[in-house]
Amino acid sequence: MLDFILHFDKHLLEFVRVYGSWVYAILFTIVFAETGFVVTPFLPGDSLLFATGALCATGVLSTPVAFGLLAFAAFAGNAVNYTVGRFIGPRVFATSGSDPQFGSDRGFRLLNQEYLQRAHAFFEQYGGKAVILGRFVPIVRTFVPFVAGAAQMTSRSFVVYNLVGAVAWVSLCLLSGVFFGNIPIVKNNFSLVTIGIVFVSILPMLVELIARRSRSGP
Repeated sequence: MLDFILHFDKHLLEFVRVYGSWVYAILFTIVFAETGFVVTPFLPGDSLLFATGALCATGVLSTPVAFGLLAFAAFAGNAVNYTVGRFIGPRVFATSGSDPQFGSDRGFRLLNQEYLQRAHAFFEQYGGKAVILGRFVPIVRTFVPFVAGAAQMTSRSFVVYNLVGAVAWVSLCLLSGVFFGNIPIVKNNFSLVTIGIVFVSILPMLVELIARRSRSGP
């Protein structure tokens, strides 16, 4: 059962044959959970969208319906994750910073109000890029919205970047499946493709960071 959940993308065609249109609801639930709950980062994301796109190319699933539902699932999942982080995150940071049991542990020194304020400043300045690019990195995309909420990133900014990131992520993965999903070399190495795209996307940020450190000196 666990293997079926973790590798749902590989069983997708069989599932469509058995459950028909109900598969849309299941796809929605998986994408929503993978992006909406910090305890479920192990669920398939990129590969599931890619496999869905491949089935759309064969006519088994509808591309417009799949795109609309999954883009909304990705947006809604991050919104829930952000909201939970906004209400629970600061309490976690405050508790870990004030409780002697945690304060004596060096591993919890990162969880204090000072670093929370720094995180807030980071997300106000770079948060949009983090929210959008984090979409394309497995595991990371599950935690970025929670941290953004904990850092009190403004709701209006988060909604905008969340929408852009959700549409971009689903578009890339789903449409890649539609156009290239039945090509073996692409299908078997899609995770490397997405990592390459993200690396190229963050190059300007890396160049800016290196240049800033060079100007500031050792």
